[in-house]
Amino acid sequence: MNQIFKLAFRDLGRNRRRSFFSSLALAIGLALLMLMAGFLRGEMNGALDTSIRLQSGHLQIRSASYVESKTSLKWQYLVANPETLIAQISTLPQIKEATPRLFATGIVASGSQTAGVRVIGIDPASEANAPYQEGMISGEYLTRDDRQGILVGKALAEKLQLKPGDSLNLSVNTADGEVDEQLFTVRGVYTTESTAFDTLTIFLPLPKAQAITRTENHASTLFVLLHEKEQAEAVAAAIQTPGYQVLTWKQLNELIMQTEEMANAYMGFFYLIVLAITATVIINTLIMAVFERTREIGILAAIGMQSRRIMAIFFAESALLAIGGILMGLVMGWLIVGYTSQHGFYIGHMGFGGTGFLIADTIYTDLTLQDTVNLTIMAFVITLLAGIYPAVLAARMEPVDALRSGQ
Repeated sequence: MNQIFKLAFRDLGRNRRRSFFSSLALAIGLALLMLMAGFLRGEMNGALDTSIRLQSGHLQIRSASYVESKTSLKWQYLVANPETLIAQISTLPQIKEATPRLFATGIVASGSQTAGVRVIGIDPASEANAPYQEGMISGEYLTRDDRQGILVGKALAEKLQLKPGDSLNLSVNTADGEVDEQLFTVRGVYTTESTAFDTLTIFLPLPKAQAITRTENHASTLFVLLHEKEQAEAVAAAIQTPGYQVLTWKQLNELIMQTEEMANAYMGFFYLIVLAITATVIINTLIMAVFERTREIGILAAIGMQSRRIMAIFFAESALLAIGGILMGLVMGWLIVGYTSQHGFYIGHMGFGGTGFLIADTIYTDLTLQDTVNLTIMAFVITLLAGIYPAVLAARMEPVDALRSGQ
């Protein structure tokens, strides 16, 4: 075996430039796949994390009759006395934070410009709403007793040319089916780094949101954060109460979960296509080596070297090219992924607001060790398979014909 690899290494060294560029082609392909795998995982993990932080939480407790798509404000669809229910469930040690939220639809107007928005009534002091406070870029954050202030997203503020202190007219649907209208003052402008969310979402203190929508001590949902998201199913089972529905983050983010499964399936085929393209470079290199060494192959066969050993030499060459390409590819891939995991890809306005698929404006790659190992094995196996045809071609040469054509 050592002799075979020595012969293979010597043969590859005869044309170092060609061997180097063959391995480089594999390296580039592997680095590209590592980047794509990191991008996909980073996108999905980022979307899930963004959704959990901003709109789904780890759990949500709603009225059994609540229909999210309708955003109904009728009392029978809402959670009555949410603070009482929060006090009951907060005794569970797995729960980190629970807070009521009220959802309503409305229209904001500033001058001649209008925009449809989703109004969310929040308890500004709750830790669950920290992302909005931490995302403040101008003005002041809301306080619970503020009756005139409103918080708008950066994208919406730019669209309506708003700044802190400006007046904004808000019209909202109410619990009795009517529309209430009031003039608010923009207290501050926030950003969640998700343009889709920031464009559609404005915040009011929960008491003011309840007053303007006439929902009086009712909430659309209880937004619950846990210490560990893996505890969601167990906690949901523990707090099941008649008249309420308890939804976990998996149920609330089914679109993201399904998209990830579908994307992984498609990406598997794409990985094979990219590696197959790079494998053609290895095939061409080895076929050229076969024709350049026809006389040598004939001599080896004439002195008694078995066909399987001739095949083994070319398989060894294929393995050496694969090892060289994989090592270079891993270095290149980790450098690129390392850079993009810190600086990310800016993709701008993506995703859907409301209860849909939220994607941050910047995606940071997240490449796992398992993904790296899987891609490395796939690249090595496909490169070895690429050596089958050249190896068989060399092994089937007749010694006399090989010597004659090699002259």
